[in-house]
Amino acid sequence: MILSHLPYGVRSRIQIARHNRVAREVLETGPIRPADDGVVLFSMMGTAVLLPYLVAVKSLWRNLKCGRVVILSDGTLTSKDRSLLAHHCGEPEVLELADVDTAGFPQGGTWERLLTILDRRGDEYWIQLDSDTVTSGPIPEVAAAIQAGRSFTLLGGDDCPPMALPGAQFAARFYPEGQAGGHIQAQIESRLDAPVTAEVPYVRGCSGFAGFAPSKDGRRTAARVAKAISALIGDDAVAAWGTEQVASNFIVANEPAPVMLPHDRYKNYWGETLTAPVPFVHFVGTHRYDRNTYANATRAAIAALRADAADISPRIAVQTA
Repeated sequence: MILSHLPYGVRSRIQIARHNRVAREVLETGPIRPADDGVVLFSMMGTAVLLPYLVAVKSLWRNLKCGRVVILSDGTLTSKDRSLLAHHCGEPEVLELADVDTAGFPQGGTWERLLTILDRRGDEYWIQLDSDTVTSGPIPEVAAAIQAGRSFTLLGGDDCPPMALPGAQFAARFYPEGQAGGHIQAQIESRLDAPVTAEVPYVRGCSGFAGFAPSKDGRRTAARVAKAISALIGDDAVAAWGTEQVASNFIVANEPAPVMLPHDRYKNYWGETLTAPVPFVHFVGTHRYDRNTYANATRAAIAALRADAADISPRIAVQTA
């Protein structure tokens, strides 16, 4: 109750410190045993999210039992951070943000993360994972998508249809009053009825958890998407935070037979009470620490890691394009 009366910045620092005290127990769990099996668990992260990241990647790996870890450093990782990551993630490949070629694309706003995936997924299945996620149980839909070589995305919310819609149909369904202002994603989505995107499939997904099947397409689709976004909102706005997520949504929607993860089992958390077990939760936004749900999920994930650290299960084989 006292926290709610504090300025947001002060409250946020206290909540982060409290959560890190819970997440620190992940340092007492066994390391990931990576495999060069065609699956990559990929995240952009830095020193501020080291502990929750370890919970996120270890809990995902525990329930998939496949893949190797690749990290895109945001430039803040210390030598101690790198040592911890080497131990807990099986000597992961660590890329540097400054080394990502962004020529012809926006710089910042996590575009470097998306471009790295597109550059590297030629013969591997790349899973983009945010550090504020927890996997607490089996995720067979993800395993099946990997096995079938189909891309997937976490849906943005319970109101999102589990399918891609043509841009004009999407805009009419979600923005019946026409073009919107405010958040950059709303600005773009409300304009999808424009000729450049009216017939292009789009899904309101979340790049906090998305799978990109092996493909030789490289950056070609991303370049077309960036050009379309520029046409919708103007060149100066393309670099705004949120345009990379829209680009990710377009890319997944236009993949062969993409998988939209069911929102009753794969959720973005908006502060609601979770009345049924949810195997994957993305604790996003200002409600991240509400009701201690994130802390409780973190405790449970760490307990599970401790309980079955020695478990070795059959690995998932990935189909290449």
